[in-house]
Parts: sequence; structure tokens; C-alpha cells
Amino acid sequence: MNDVPANLPRTAGDLRAAGHLPRSIKQELHDNLLVKLRAGEDAWPGIVGFSRTVLPQLERALLAGHDVVLLGERGQGKTRLLRTLAGLLDEWTPVIEGAELAEHPLDPITPESRRRAAELGDALPVAWRHRDERYTEKLATPDTSVGDLIGDVDPVKVAEGRSLGDPETIHFGLVPRAHRGIVAINELPDLAERIQVALLNVMEERDIQVRGYTLRLPLDVLLVSTANPEDYTNRGRIITPLKDRFGAEIRTHYPLDVESEIAVVRQEAHLVAEVGEPLLEVLARFVRNLRESPVIDQRSGVSARFAVAAAETVGAAALRRSALTGEEPAVARPVDLDAVPGVLRGKLEFEPGEEGRETEHLVHLLRRAVAETARSRFAGLDLLPLADAVENGHLVATGERVPGKDVLAALPELPVLHDVAARAGVGPDEPAGRIAAAVELALESLFLSRKLAKDSDDTTTVYGR
Repeated sequence: MNDVPANLPRTAGDLRAAGHLPRSIKQELHDNLLVKLRAGEDAWPGIVGFSRTVLPQLERALLAGHDVVLLGERGQGKTRLLRTLAGLLDEWTPVIEGAELAEHPLDPITPESRRRAAELGDALPVAWRHRDERYTEKLATPDTSVGDLIGDVDPVKVAEGRSLGDPETIHFGLVPRAHRGIVAINELPDLAERIQVALLNVMEERDIQVRGYTLRLPLDVLLVSTANPEDYTNRGRIITPLKDRFGAEIRTHYPLDVESEIAVVRQEAHLVAEVGEPLLEVLARFVRNLRESPVIDQRSGVSARFAVAAAETVGAAALRRSALTGEEPAVARPVDLDAVPGVLRGKLEFEPGEEGRETEHLVHLLRRAVAETARSRFAGLDLLPLADAVENGHLVATGERVPGKDVLAALPELPVLHDVAARAGVGPDEPAGRIAAAVELALESLFLSRKLAKDSDDTTTVYGR
């Protein structure tokens, strides 16, 4: 937990004397975003690939004070983007100490807090809430109820002697408790229609209705949400009045180029072994091929998490091979890519009629990604001396029990090997595993261009004439 600075005011009187004035949540975001933009600071740390598309639209929406819905397929970083909104809030904000809602000491909204403010005056105690506590997130699920989001009558308070018509019998739900904060609802159309209706008053009139009576609360919340474009239509599962309440509908997308795809994987993947840039490029191109493939159901999308999981799988394969061979450090080589199709096949949805051919399609697209990466890395480099050496009897074996030094030992000293390593970003004095990874990529490129043959079994692959 963050420690509250000791120099902050502790009563409403001290707060007023310090010149503190209440601001709405939308005004707070507006002001703080402008400060960051004018200072040239990054307002969206950790967000990759949206700088020229999504982020300008989101910044305009916040400056206009609009509630926002992000539309996009799964794994496009919608939730990650919404969570960065908390970074635009003031680090500390004053609240009435002991109040059920996060009410401003100079602007109470519930009957109980107004009564306390009238009785205590400037002595009203003040607590401070960190900005991380002002972001509330809810995943829309079928079992979500009006009570969860808005509130319900609290039987304990009724048992204490209050009448059902007393506003103080209400147990507030998630939205009122996020007063002066941000409420994020993931997959908004998945809420039942009656729950969506309950949000209408919150978004338009900023009041809440519970069990047949209306409690006028000037709630101050920014409502943001995510949705799949297919569901967020009149034909989908979103009611039109709620759709109309959002001021901004912003489309997200998958990374637009290979570099952005690699940057996402580098940022998000927890790699247990070293995975070099060439192999990350292979995986990035592989994912892009999947998104363009007619055999993949593109309505469900190919999540960026697929590329992250693929990189982690390759790293795990390299670590296992390192344990079997005793080679250190553990460095991923192209042979480790073989683990990807079998492990991650279940993360994809295929078009009808492709049953039984899933692995075949994945292997084909992965090989295409290897060929594209090799062409990009080795463009203009003559690999024929390497092919000639292999055809002249220097067979190269690789696999899960073959260390990198054995791969290199199978080949004669060739100038082209130094060029291959350099194109892969590997120096001549680096560990054998890194150089072997570059050489394997070149050998696989020669195989895919039909300049070499390749024979494989469960544990070993041999490149030959």
C-alpha cells in the first residue's frame, strides 16, 4: 500500500484553508492529460502500436469529457489501455473519512455525509485515497446483477430499525462506490439487457434506482468499457439507448507492423531462456500469417497473447534442451520452434471443414514465417557456400539433445558463417548457442528454398544433400 504523505490536510477546514477546490473526474483527467501533452511526457506507458491511431482518438475523447467504449477483437490490448487511465488521476485525492462512498469533504452527496458535514463543519475528518484505488474494473458475466453494479436494500440496516424507504438502507454497488473514479466494464454486451438498462440512469441522469425508489445522487464517474464489434451492434447484444450514451466509440487493432508485434512480445513475455531477435521476428510473422489465413476464424481473432505464449513456449523448449545437453546459457534455436504448433493449437479457432488438418496448417504458416524472416535477414548474402559444404559430406544434425557447439563442429570454417551470425546480430566471440541459432536459421532457409534436404524424427533433424 502507498503511504499517505504526512503533510496533507486532515480536516475539511484545513483542506479549505489550503485552497483545495473539488473537481469532477472528467475535469481532472482533462487537466492532467493536458499537462502531460504540453510537457511531452508519455501518458500511456506500456502501450505499443497505438500512438498514431488509437491514442489520439482516446485523448480527444478524454479532453471532450466523453464516456468511452473500445471496440476490438480479443487480445488487442483494450483492457491494458483502460488500466493506464489511472495514471492520469491525481496521485492523492481527499475523501470523507469513514464515508461509504469516496465523497469529497467539501462536496458530500449522501444523506449521512451531508448530516455529518453539517454537524462537524470544519472538523469533518479527511482521509486520502491513492489513484490506484480509484480505478474499478468489472468483467461482464451472465450472473452479474443490478445489485452488483448499482446496489440493493441492505437487510441488516432494515433489521436495525430503518424503513425500506430510507435511502440509508441501500447497500451501494460497484458504480456508486467508484464515485469520483473510473469504472471499466469489460465485454459490455455480455451484460443482460436489464443490467444494461440499469446503467442508463447512471450515464445520463447520474442517479440510481433501487427496489422501486430513486435516490438522487450526483454521481461523478467516468464509465469506460470494451466490446467485440460484432456484439456492439443493433443485431448484437447491446441495447441501442446504452450504445447512444457513450460519447466516443474507438476501434482498436492488432499491431500494424512486425516491429510493433516484436515490441509487444518483448514487453509481455516472461522468457525462461534467451530468445533472440530473429526468432521473435519469426513468431511475429507467424502470428501475422495466422491473421491473414482463410483457414483461421478471423471473427474470433488471433490474440497478441498467442505471440506471447509462443515466445514463452520457445524459451521453455530451449531451457529443457539446455538441461538435457548441459549447454549454458540456454539459447533458443530454430529447432525449438517445432514445439509451438502442438502446444498452442487450442488457442486458435479454425473454420469449419478444417478438422484434422490444424497442425498441418500451423506448420505450413510457421515455415512460411521462417522463410520470410530468413529472406529479410540474409537478403543479398550468398548462402551457396554453406549449401555446398553440407552437400559435400558435412551433414549437420540438430535436435533437443544436440548442443550448439556440435552444430558448429559439423561444419568447416566458412567466411559465410561469420556473415550469417552478423546478420542475426551475433558477434564471433559470443557463446556457441547464439551462433548455432543463426546458422540453423540459414540451414532452414536453404531447406525451404529446396537447396538442401532435411530428415527428421522425434528427437533429431539432419540437414544433408
